[in-house]
Amino acid sequence: MSMKPKRLTATDALLQAITECGLPFIELERRTGVKRQSIMKFARRERTMYLDAADKLMEALGVTVQLGPIPTAGKVRKPR
Repeated sequence: MSMKPKRLTATDALLQAITECGLPFIELERRTGVKRQSIMKFARRERTMYLDAADKLMEALGVTVQLGPIPTAGKVRKPR
């Protein structure tokens, strides 16, 4: 039985990029304008992050996110 690869969420991708970049939080703050306390709490999964702050971090870290519909196993609901 083949295992389906797990989808990487935008949160997981950003957390991974923050961890792998090796930059101190103070440097990420300087480059993005996002407070280092917010970055630290996000990295420790103590709080979420607003999309505008996440956008700034993703740009600085070279992270992209591809948006699209999530496949479902059952019926597909039509948007209203």
